[in-house]
Amino acid sequence: MREKRRGMATIQFANPPQIYAWAAVGGKKESQGPLSHAFDMLFPDTMCGEKTWEQAEMHLQKCAIYTAANKCDMPVERLDLLMSGDLLGQCAASGYTARGCKVPYAGLYGACSTMAESLALASCMVDGGFVETVCACASSHFCTAERQYRFPLAYGGQRTPTAQWTTTGAGACILGPAKDGASVRVTHATLGKVQDYGITDANNMGAAMAPAAHDTIRTLLSDTGTHPEDYDGIYTGDLGEVGSRLLCELFERDGIDLTQVHQDCGTMLFDSHQDAHAGASGCGCSASVLCAVLLDELLEGKQKRIVFAGTGALMSPTTVQQGESVPGICHAVVLESGKGTN
Repeated sequence: MREKRRGMATIQFANPPQIYAWAAVGGKKESQGPLSHAFDMLFPDTMCGEKTWEQAEMHLQKCAIYTAANKCDMPVERLDLLMSGDLLGQCAASGYTARGCKVPYAGLYGACSTMAESLALASCMVDGGFVETVCACASSHFCTAERQYRFPLAYGGQRTPTAQWTTTGAGACILGPAKDGASVRVTHATLGKVQDYGITDANNMGAAMAPAAHDTIRTLLSDTGTHPEDYDGIYTGDLGEVGSRLLCELFERDGIDLTQVHQDCGTMLFDSHQDAHAGASGCGCSASVLCAVLLDELLEGKQKRIVFAGTGALMSPTTVQQGESVPGICHAVVLESGKGTN
């Protein structure tokens, strides 16, 4: 048991799972952003051809899962497990999507950290020999999130400068035992602890999540005996502009310069002219950036080793209305390129 543990909270996989295939799906705003060329599928309208926004999010997730499965010639019904999550109450988008997949399903909720959480737990299942193939997936939709967490869209409320724009998108990965060298593998996972620094502004999630990102990434570095410069990139998702600055400031207090390798999925997905304020957010943000860009760069050898650290704000509409502070969480996985190895 302990031979797979490093330090306080990091898992080192004895047989690092391979990510066979992945897919990223986005909506209208994502199609206008700087990463639009990298998506597998983009929809020109928020309804995605469906009758409701919730059904649209289910469609996004379904498209991501089936596209990823098709890429590795894996019929979805042959998956041993689907692990997915979203921002809706009771993970409704994921549950209803799983209804049509006809495979064992484990619903996850880590807010915007869900994609990293699903990758970490899916890798544990594969490394432990409990499943042969598993799909890790996460999604979000701007309109469903606004309806649940904020105001009706027709209300036209003013957004604060610290607010982030929920991504309309989904990402999915198919994992299994390693088969060949030219691949992407999950070598480590660090499951984070909930951190709460008393932030009560639900429109400033970056500030609420930054301490969690700092704690988890610092734990991963300490547990593995590595330094920021040992990685081609440390990608958080999604702190946005505000949280990213705070994260680098927290590491600066530790005497560590994170600025040379840190990027945030929330600042990568949209351009400044798209009026996303502090950047993108939502489960689909880090999931789509990972599956549209980061995994391809690892597969091609443009990056050799990265940290993918998903961050989430664990509030609910009710707790916000009650004046509760916003707890943050961060889960991280280390992804390595197998290009050029045996």
